[in-house]
Amino acid sequence: MAGRRTLPALVLALAALASFGPLAATEGPARAQGHLLLIGGGSRPPEVMEKFVTLSGGAAAPILVVPSASEEADTGDFYRALFAKDHGCTNVTSLEVRSPADGARTDLVALAEKAGGIFFAGGDQRRITKALLGTPVGAALERAWRRGAAVAGTSAGTACMSPLMMTGDGDFTVFREKAVELWPGLGFLPGTILDQHFVARGRMNRLFSAVLEHPDLLGIGIDEGTAIWVRPGGTFEVMGAGWVVVVDAREVAVTRRSAGKSTNLGARDLRVHILQKGDTFPLTDSSRTTR
Repeated sequence: MAGRRTLPALVLALAALASFGPLAATEGPARAQGHLLLIGGGSRPPEVMEKFVTLSGGAAAPILVVPSASEEADTGDFYRALFAKDHGCTNVTSLEVRSPADGARTDLVALAEKAGGIFFAGGDQRRITKALLGTPVGAALERAWRRGAAVAGTSAGTACMSPLMMTGDGDFTVFREKAVELWPGLGFLPGTILDQHFVARGRMNRLFSAVLEHPDLLGIGIDEGTAIWVRPGGTFEVMGAGWVVVVDAREVAVTRRSAGKSTNLGARDLRVHILQKGDTFPLTDSSRTTR
């Protein structure tokens, strides 16, 4: 049934609230210390990947690939080869965290603590949170980012970065409460709900529903071949060839009307921004968009 949370999701939600407090949804963007480079899926813009390597400390810096979202066993090998071939990277390691048991391994905690850059591969974002939320490795990755490591992701590796994470399940033909299934995400970008493959796959409906249900969170939909570069001060810049759509209901009165067993959602004067390459957006003040 659309919007119904499964038992694993509920268990995960309780675990996250209990043990992953540092990345709570109420924290503002100013807490961020490292940079974020979040790609909407599809092609990886070369300038984004190069920026990630630079912010990680250069070609010799310790870079971790997190393949947890992928069901392909060779995802880590693919990215190690890609970083070596395209960017001359010499110190890339795959952080093979596929389960909470892996997330408790002390050797992987040590790798995470030393990372200069952390890249989350695509796949199914639920695999990422199931493996990392509430684990020592997940906490070590957060500490690395807080001290200045660059964090990047693509597709599922982007979706997991908001405090509430879209799973891809739900009824996207309506604007209703619980129409979009949301799980706790890693929360590296507080105050947001992130969506990916956004324009290419026509995902406006599901982001609208999620934002109207949670109007305190800023909806950010990132297109394929496109990224946002979130700087430590809380402003992002659009990179790549496509668009980024920002949906802002933070100062809007959301209307809720009963529709049988569900509740329809609506709003007046909803703010929507459509951004392109070079545009910047201040996450702490949605009234200013610049080039």
